[in-house]
Amino acid sequence: MGRIKSSGGKFDRRRFLRGVGATVALPCLPSLMRSAVAGKTQEIVAPLRTAFVYAPNGVNVGAWKPKGVGSDYELGATLAPIAEFKKDFQIFSGFKHDNAEAGQDGGGDHARANATFLTGKRAKKTGGADIRIGVSVDQVIARAVGKDTLLPSLELSCDEGRKSGSCDSGYACSYQFNLSWKNERTPMSPVSVPRQAFERMFGAVGSDAGATTALRAEEKSILDFISEDAKQLGRKMGRNDRRKVAEYLEGIRSIESRIQRLEKLGSREQPDIELPKGKPKDYSEHIRLMYDMLVIAFQTDSTRVASFLLAHDGSNRSFKEIGVSEGHHTISHHQRNSDKLEKIAKIDKFYAEQFGYFLKRLAETKDIDGNSLLENSAILYGSGISDPDRHDHDNLPILLAGHGGGQLNPGRHVDLGDDIPLSNLYVELINRAGGNVTEFGDSNGNWSDI
Repeated sequence: MGRIKSSGGKFDRRRFLRGVGATVALPCLPSLMRSAVAGKTQEIVAPLRTAFVYAPNGVNVGAWKPKGVGSDYELGATLAPIAEFKKDFQIFSGFKHDNAEAGQDGGGDHARANATFLTGKRAKKTGGADIRIGVSVDQVIARAVGKDTLLPSLELSCDEGRKSGSCDSGYACSYQFNLSWKNERTPMSPVSVPRQAFERMFGAVGSDAGATTALRAEEKSILDFISEDAKQLGRKMGRNDRRKVAEYLEGIRSIESRIQRLEKLGSREQPDIELPKGKPKDYSEHIRLMYDMLVIAFQTDSTRVASFLLAHDGSNRSFKEIGVSEGHHTISHHQRNSDKLEKIAKIDKFYAEQFGYFLKRLAETKDIDGNSLLENSAILYGSGISDPDRHDHDNLPILLAGHGGGQLNPGRHVDLGDDIPLSNLYVELINRAGGNVTEFGDSNGNWSDI
């Protein structure tokens, strides 16, 4: 295939995707292939793909909220862009995150909204290095199913990450710029550049591709040396330093596991393609390209669980392309001003349009069993705040797309009738994905009606 290049500085996404579809083959995984057992051919069973997509700063509740319940309901105005997929998703009203509420911690609702969303835990209020939150739902799933794929999980964002400093009322930036947490102290830093996301799955592209195999061999030998050296050093350290070394070694083991999975999968055919080295300037193009990376990750079974932080909560991005010149966070404190509410609704609709693009790509992409990726996925879309003016963390805007390989019941609006921990839903999603838990975060049960 010929090289795909930018034209006048603008990346040709459609042409790129055609190239990927033509050259990237699904990895040959024995667990997913037909096999003869006692003279019979087993049915191909596709794995469940799970993803969590976060939209910042809450919503215009009146424009988001559906009318009616069950299958006979009307979508809110801002979800009109995904109306064609109404049978493929379900909307929940009544989920909450109590640990994102202020309590005795005071300000910092945006940091807490982000940090609590996938963990169900309360973030320790600190602007220093002593951060503490809890493992996130995607990482619990990754522990259960990640051993079968190249990447145990994939973390994406359209924001540059921040690993230090204080960002929101005394909360460390780590809380606000990370959605996924490996453990209570270690965030899973997301990738914000499409090229880097692609290279995580397929190695270096273009002129760098030839060095990939040698680099992996070099990494492996270095890791062998570092692991032993760190273990010896740890015996001479105090308790806190030993903990840091233990976390360091855990990161090394993660890299080692990735190398082993690469060796197990063998050579993976790679598109002869040039990707943009940075982030697209157009925000919608950036979001869609990251959604494309997620589709490719699921299509090639590079991972089975992912998270996508569209923007950090508290983001003050403007949306001039849709007629909103003010910053998103600024107008989110609307004080019932009709002009501000209308602009928030425009932003909500913008994000829904991008999500609709993602659903369309999933619906059009065949999985290994002949069904679509949308049929075999569970995609949670939502925010850690409902009404941004009040910083509400109850009645959160939550949408669950996909059929989960027949495990989900889409095409309806479910009103829970009471505030229920969102963590209850996560318990069920973990178990549907292959985990085995009875509790998660601040759960007080599970919500099985999905």
